[in-house]
Amino acid sequence: MPPEGQPMSPASSLTSTRVVILAAGVGSRIRPLTDDRHKCLLPVAGTPILERTIRNIQACGLTEFIFVLGYRDDQVRRFVRNRFPALNATFIVNERYQDTNTGYSLMLAQAATGGAGFIKFDADVVFDPAILHRLITGKEENALCIDRNIKLDAEEVKVVVDGELRVLRASKAIDPGTAMGESIGIEKIGAAAASQLFAELDVMMTDTANHQDYYEAAYERLIARDVAFHAMDITGLNWVEIDTHEDFAAANRIEGFKPDTSRTKRRATQPGATLQ
Repeated sequence: MPPEGQPMSPASSLTSTRVVILAAGVGSRIRPLTDDRHKCLLPVAGTPILERTIRNIQACGLTEFIFVLGYRDDQVRRFVRNRFPALNATFIVNERYQDTNTGYSLMLAQAATGGAGFIKFDADVVFDPAILHRLITGKEENALCIDRNIKLDAEEVKVVVDGELRVLRASKAIDPGTAMGESIGIEKIGAAAASQLFAELDVMMTDTANHQDYYEAAYERLIARDVAFHAMDITGLNWVEIDTHEDFAAANRIEGFKPDTSRTKRRATQPGATLQ
């Protein structure tokens, strides 16, 4: 990790500073907390999830933000503009967010990415910035962040890999006994794969039967055509995907997500120091 206040430098395998943040969903499983706000604006240890995500991304030297919104899109847009007025941000609205899923939302980001690669985030994931640092400094052009130390059930996106950590499958439907672990919803997509990914999503979404597909369904179609995706092992680093009340409570219990008061305490003990 770099010295405090210094951004991390993206690795040579990362040729773009673009990020795509998917924030269209309703968050129905955590109601009533999402009745009056978007799930990504819920506070974890006092800081909204989306603010944490943006600050973590900025700390890693990524500067171009693409937000795909839907539910309470005006609220999310206002939050970003008010909290980060200088942010280089593009906002796209999935007007069909109620009857589509993440695959459809990701498809809508195609024009905004401008043919470049990007890092893709699910907006409801709270994560240690070391996860992102590990991902962008990895040598693989296309990579999924995977946690091996997870109890795998029906709701988790499970990942099967070969001996070289090349992804063979990524789906909720996978037998947990065959999976390496869970994909946490943060991926690096290189420019070549991005072009193929959006082309595949375009084809998929012409059929309304695919509108409820997750973006991993498109990954699997590319994998079947020998496009290489690799697993980036982030086991041991803190992260929580907030789908339920239990997830929300768990995120708020993690010490690594709580504010670091040590700097304030140190300043307060210095001669003549005053708290700001």
